[in-house]
Amino acid sequence: MNWTNGYGLRSSAVILGLIALASAPAFAHHGWSWTEDGFFELRGVIAEIYIGNPHATLDVDAEGEIWRVELAPPSRTLAAGFTEAVARKGDEVTAIGNRSKDETEKRMKAVRIIVGGKTYDVYPDRVPSN
Repeated sequence: MNWTNGYGLRSSAVILGLIALASAPAFAHHGWSWTEDGFFELRGVIAEIYIGNPHATLDVDAEGEIWRVELAPPSRTLAAGFTEAVARKGDEVTAIGNRSKDETEKRMKAVRIIVGGKTYDVYPDRVPSN
């Protein structure tokens, strides 16, 4: 390929642009910028469990409202000991973390999950001090 004619460079730029566009939602979705400062505690019953990419989630029924509780990526969630074997639909759960800045959204990012009296710190470096 002759890069001096501009075609190779132009097509490479188009390909890189398409890759950037495709990955933008993933970058926007991750991180903590969408959450409030300060910790939030949610208590309820597990309605759904998903441990997969891009991160594990729980749907929690809290007083008749379903909340999406986002955990860490699967490897980190599993390393914390939180697997589909330790929690089931219908189990009581406490999630501690940061709530969405959008108050109309029933969504939070958890740093700690408590199920059956056992604590799972999926983001141990962010767990609130007691």
